[in-house]
Amino acid sequence: AAAGPGPFRAGELALAELRRKHNTALKMMCRLEAGSALSGSSGVLPHRDIIGQLPGQVLRTSSGARLLLRRPSLDEYVLLMPRGPTIAYPKDISAILTMIDTHPGDTILETGSGSGALSLFLSRAVGPKGRVVSYEIREDHHNLAKKNYRSWRAAWEIGHMEEWPDNVDFILKDISTAAADTKSLTVDAIVLDMLNPHTALSVVHPSLKQGGVCVVYLANITQVIDLLDRIRTCNLPFLCETIIEVTHRNWLVVPA
Repeated sequence: AAAGPGPFRAGELALAELRRKHNTALKMMCRLEAGSALSGSSGVLPHRDIIGQLPGQVLRTSSGARLLLRRPSLDEYVLLMPRGPTIAYPKDISAILTMIDTHPGDTILETGSGSGALSLFLSRAVGPKGRVVSYEIREDHHNLAKKNYRSWRAAWEIGHMEEWPDNVDFILKDISTAAADTKSLTVDAIVLDMLNPHTALSVVHPSLKQGGVCVVYLANITQVIDLLDRIRTCNLPFLCETIIEVTHRNWLVVPA
């Protein structure tokens, strides 16, 4: 049975949060090791002082700064983990998950893996009975996505006493040349986060279940227009249902 959130253990991830002026926070993430320390302009805090403590406590550094220690959420992890290419941000990932209406047990095709941010959220959404197949054309991105995924899984297992599902297949290959590979694949949804997504559409559409959704993550409206033009001129069997921009506005509420 899954245990409740216990004390920090060596080998898992910890998030230290330093409150600053105007209610802003500086966040630092580390992997706990007995001989290491968290250090910065706010002072030093040995990892051994964190290990064994329950998350949610405030600990003082060598210079007296107060750090709130807790386990990082998935969105905090993807924002602080090592990255090569720009990640899909959590606000956009939330919209993508809503648009594809994913369920536990689904099979999702993703192109490309990038730094692995979307792969992790898809992994959680489809659950242990689901599957994510993630294609990436660049070897450095492919390796980084795998590393970030494994790092999160390893820390999760230590901190939660249960496994994060091992349900993502990272494949190093150009999706536009993978028609033979995807022929036997049937997916509930497709997410494309890549340059020239139109090159993938003709390859992946036979794998998509009837009525399934393909979400394309693009940086600007010019790319959207170009994609729609390619779909029309190439006579691809896709209907554009919606085009959205996801905005995220932080509010600062302080006493007068």
